[in-house]
Amino acid sequence: MVDYFKTDMTTTEFKDIYDPGTAKVGIIILGAGKGKRMESDLPKVLVPLYGQPLISHVLHSIESVTADARPILVVGYKAELVKETLGPNYRYAIQTEQLGTGHAVMAAREVAAEYDHIVVLYGDQPHIPAQVINELIATHLQERATMTLMTVTVPDFDKWRAALATYGRIVRNDAGDILGIVEKKDATPEQLLIREVNPSFFCFRASWLWEQLPLLKNKNAQGEYYLTDLVSAAVSNGDKIASFSGDALAALGANTKEELRLLEQILEGVTG
Repeated sequence: MVDYFKTDMTTTEFKDIYDPGTAKVGIIILGAGKGKRMESDLPKVLVPLYGQPLISHVLHSIESVTADARPILVVGYKAELVKETLGPNYRYAIQTEQLGTGHAVMAAREVAAEYDHIVVLYGDQPHIPAQVINELIATHLQERATMTLMTVTVPDFDKWRAALATYGRIVRNDAGDILGIVEKKDATPEQLLIREVNPSFFCFRASWLWEQLPLLKNKNAQGEYYLTDLVSAAVSNGDKIASFSGDALAALGANTKEELRLLEQILEGVTG
């Protein structure tokens, strides 16, 4: 594989991986978990929302995204059922153990080896529109960032926004620079007051991502390898982090039957 960041490359070897016309951007969708909190024996991404699996709504949005139209789906629990339901138009990677989001992305490394940049999404966040994914990619390329993320700021965690209270908090310094993301179960009472949260819409420079994922540690309340820990890794390395603020409704996902009903109400336009 050509290292596009070497300083001794010939002209024929060089390519600008941040050029929107030539950059190869791939999408990884995480969908290996079981829907046990949905009180369902189905994989969570196959739990129906308005007659379609949760993940189908995400896949529909990707059809209008300026990236490879054939995303990589990371599957685990009842993987064959997911493949059978969604069909052969997608590529699949297997996460044999559910050891966290960082571990899940690592499972897709070989399948995603061709890309310059990697977008990571979740199969249980069905409201993400194509324009948000396109803005994520465009911001990442324009800023020539190592990693890019969308954040959401809410006035409070009341009503339908209560679901966002379970999300990781964005920690910034006095200058407004992102220092890290703290998951709710690891947050201090003061950090839980932060109203800027992480919906986990990321874009990474691929070479950096594959270098950093094996360095993740699982010293946290869940004992898992968090993808969000890559933010603090980028800060420590002095790598560029880009971000933009997005719509809170696009960030909503479903972990419980109650949250699933909330998504249905939002589709019906009855939330306040």
